[in-house]
Amino acid sequence: MMSARPSSPAARHLTSVPPVPSTDEESPGHRPGDVRAFVSAAVQRPSTIGAMAPTGARLARLLATVVPGARSAVVVELGAGTGPVSDAVQARLRPGSRHLAIEIDRDLADHLRATRPRLDVVHGDAADLRRLLRSVGVGEVDAVVSALPWTLFDGARQEEILDQICAVLRPDAAFATISAHPSSFFPAAKEFRRRLHERFDEIVASRTVWRNVPPARVLVCRRPKLRALP
Repeated sequence: MMSARPSSPAARHLTSVPPVPSTDEESPGHRPGDVRAFVSAAVQRPSTIGAMAPTGARLARLLATVVPGARSAVVVELGAGTGPVSDAVQARLRPGSRHLAIEIDRDLADHLRATRPRLDVVHGDAADLRRLLRSVGVGEVDAVVSALPWTLFDGARQEEILDQICAVLRPDAAFATISAHPSSFFPAAKEFRRRLHERFDEIVASRTVWRNVPPARVLVCRRPKLRALP
């Protein structure tokens, strides 16, 4: 595991980002079979899914704001699930872009392929991100968005996935992830935030989206400090 420089006081300060205007319902935009696929996976493999419900539409749009909207880009989505964040990312992509969805649950990966054919769905573990991207001809990327259940991971797994993310981000790219309430106050969440500060020069927190289930906000992380893996 790589060492990390202590983060500066400025990097530890969390500012606010503007809220995203709501243009539709707060619930995710379901496609045929989305709810059934989520419930089936959550009941059969709760430790893998790690979510109470699919990400709501407003939170999904907020997460997708790191996706470049004025040029083509390569975007990676971690933990795509049944696709609500995928839809928000797709809405921002310009022609010529590529959107790769990494999903560890095979049934959900198959569901995404069937319902969202514009996605490049890759079945695999985010802890193996570099190898997965190379297998489909991708090196560095312009944005990473994540709905992974970080507080369910132990410290070693958090670090492994974060280091993989830093290794594939371009220097000017951003990583956005969800921080749910009240889990954001738990020790595991605080340790995750500490690890983010070790790896990124700036972390910006959105306002809480209270109508999401559970309520959550987005953490946008820029300028990765650690980019080389052994």
